[in-house]
Amino acid sequence: MSNQVEILNRETCFQGFFRVDRYTIRHGLFEGGLSQPITREVFERGHSVAVLPYDAERDEVVLVEQFRAGALDAPSGPWLMEIVAGMIDQGHTPEEIAHQELREEADLTASELEYICEYLVSPGGTSERVRLYCARVDVEGAGGIHGRNDEGEDIRVHVVSFDEAWDMLQNGVINNAMGIIGLQWLALNRDRLRDLWTA
Repeated sequence: MSNQVEILNRETCFQGFFRVDRYTIRHGLFEGGLSQPITREVFERGHSVAVLPYDAERDEVVLVEQFRAGALDAPSGPWLMEIVAGMIDQGHTPEEIAHQELREEADLTASELEYICEYLVSPGGTSERVRLYCARVDVEGAGGIHGRNDEGEDIRVHVVSFDEAWDMLQNGVINNAMGIIGLQWLALNRDRLRDLWTA
């Protein structure tokens, strides 16, 4: 198979809060040669970072609840139970944004970040990649309403036991990829983190 990709044309067909580009491309085929030209729209929103805050001493995680326009038609409604996340600004590292978003969305400080993975959100239609971490935090006093007013954020912080969070995942309350992947990773690595992050 040829790994060749030919971009025959690219045009921006929408530019608002996000951007949509239309590509005409040909790509390598498994049996050799190149495909016929195909046209695809790609949702360009940049890349993001997500953080699952975990207090290993208390075996508790921090979840954030907020309104999401993309979930307006979701059966459970547009207020989602998620983990901390934000877009990676140009000129900043994912780790810098992870610490910034922890402060802005949950008023938390991480003493350590453990890398989980990087994944493509929905590569059939968007270029977005998410870099996912677990953060070592102390949840004493955590809670309340947070977020940036200038970005229209209204974020409620929930501190729950790992078991409660796992029940939320299994019952469909946590129904977004960042939260599901983060909690599944924590389920596999929880004992190791508790050994590592407790006195």
